[in-house]
Amino acid sequence: MKKVLLYITLFATLSLASCNDWLDVKPETQTDEKEMFESVSGFKNALTACYIKLNSKNLYGLRLTITDIEYMAQHWSYAKSNYRDEEELKDFKYENDYPKTLMSTIYGEMYNTIAQANIILQNVLDHKEVITNEDMRAIVEAEALTIRAFCHMEILRLFGQMPQNATQQVSLPYAKTVSTVIIPYYSFNDFTNLILADLDAAETLFKDHDPLFSYSFQELDNFFDTKNYNVELADEFMGFRRFRFNYYAVKAIRARLYMYVGKKTEAYTAAKEIIDAVDKNGKKVLELAGAGDINNSNFALPSECILALSNYEIEDNIGELFKSDNTSTKLYLTENQFNNDLFAGQSTAVNNRVQVWDRTPDNQGAIKPLLKKYNQPSSTTNTDMEVLATRKQVVPLIRLSEMYLIAIEAAPTLNEANAFYIPYMKARNVDASPLQQEQLMTEVIREYRREFFGEGQMFYTYKRLGTKNMLWKTDREVSEQDYVVPLPSTELTAN
Repeated sequence: MKKVLLYITLFATLSLASCNDWLDVKPETQTDEKEMFESVSGFKNALTACYIKLNSKNLYGLRLTITDIEYMAQHWSYAKSNYRDEEELKDFKYENDYPKTLMSTIYGEMYNTIAQANIILQNVLDHKEVITNEDMRAIVEAEALTIRAFCHMEILRLFGQMPQNATQQVSLPYAKTVSTVIIPYYSFNDFTNLILADLDAAETLFKDHDPLFSYSFQELDNFFDTKNYNVELADEFMGFRRFRFNYYAVKAIRARLYMYVGKKTEAYTAAKEIIDAVDKNGKKVLELAGAGDINNSNFALPSECILALSNYEIEDNIGELFKSDNTSTKLYLTENQFNNDLFAGQSTAVNNRVQVWDRTPDNQGAIKPLLKKYNQPSSTTNTDMEVLATRKQVVPLIRLSEMYLIAIEAAPTLNEANAFYIPYMKARNVDASPLQQEQLMTEVIREYRREFFGEGQMFYTYKRLGTKNMLWKTDREVSEQDYVVPLPSTELTAN
C-alpha cells in the first residue's frame, strides 16, 4: 500500500540547469499533460511525484537530513581519509568541486519539486471539474501550495542571506508559475512574505477539508485496519495525513519560518497553537512521544511527527553508515562528544534519547555511539508493510518537539518558557529544574542538537542565531560568508 500511495512513477523527466531552466518545465508534450489531468488519478500521480522528489537522496532521503547538511553543522566523526569531500563542507569551501556540485544539485531538485507543484496548481485551476469531490480538490491544491512554500523556505534557509544583521544581501527567485517567462527575484523580506502568502492560502483550503478535523493522526495512520479503527474516507488518498502536507504542518512551517526570521511573538503564537490544539473530542491533537516510540524501537519518534516522509529506500540510502562492524566509512560520535558535549549537563542514565544511539563497543572495544534513528527491522521479523511505512521508514520533517523549543525560546516571560520546558523534559525522562534566564538559550541550543541529530536542523539553528563558535569546529570562528551558500554558477541572479 505504501508504494502505491507514495511512490508512483514520476511522470516527467526533468534536467538540471539554472533555476529558470528548472521552472521552464512541462511534460514531454502538451498532450501528455492534457491526458494526465483528465482524471483524478492523474492529479494523484502528479502530487505523488512531489513526494518522490522530496524523498530523493539529494534532498530529505539523505543529504538534507543525515549527511551533508549535518557536516555543515560540524556533526559526525569519521575516518577522515574516507571523507575528504565532506571535510570541504565542514570547512565551508563552497567553491570546491564537491560542495559546488552538491549545492547545484540540491538547488535544482528543490526547484524541480516546485515546478511539479506549480503544474498541479495550474491544472487544478484549469480543470476543477475533474475532481468532483470538494474535499479532495481542496486537499490536492492545499498540498501543492504547501509543498511550494516549504521548498522555497528551505531554499531561503540554505541559500538566503543571514536572517539577522545581514551585510550580504541575497535575492532569490520565487516560482509561482511554470512558463518560459523569467522568474523574478525578491528581497529577503518579500520572499518571506510570498512563503507566508502561500501558507495562508493553503491553510484556508485545508480548514474544514483536511480529514484531521474528523480523525486523529493515529486513526489516519491506520485507516486500513478496519478491525481496530473506524475510519471512513472518500478516497484512500486522504489517509496517512502525517506523511502528507496537512493543516497542522502549515502552522508548524509558519512557526519555523517566523522563528527563523526573528519574529518571536508570531512564532510563539503559532507554536503554542499547535501544542494546545485539541480535536473535536477535546483530546490533544499531538503529544510528545515520551517513552512509547522508544520502547517500540521507533527511534524517529513518528507519533510526534507533524510532518514526515515515508521512505522505503531509507535503508539503501544509508547503507553502511551506522553499522557497528563497518570500520571504514561509518559515522559516529566519540565517547567524549556523546557524554560531555551532546548530553552536557544531563545524565545519560535516564534521558530516553540516549536509547536512539547504539553504544555497543566496536571490534577494538571502543565505544563510538552510532545513530539508530533510521535503522530498519531485520527482514526476518516479517514486519507488516503498513507498520514499516508509518513507524520505521520515517524521515521527520517537523516534530512537535520543535514547537516546544520554539515556545520555550520565544515565550514572553520566563514562567511561560518553563511551563513548556518542564513537561518537554519530562517527556524525555529528565526531571528538570526550571530554567533561569541566563541558562535558557544555552539549553535551547543543546536541545536542538540532542533532538534533531541526523534530521538536518542544527546548521539552520546556528545560522538564524548567527553563531560564531559552533560546537566541534575548533579551528576558527564561523563567519557570515560561511552561512550563505552561493547560488549555482548557472543561475542568473539579481544580486
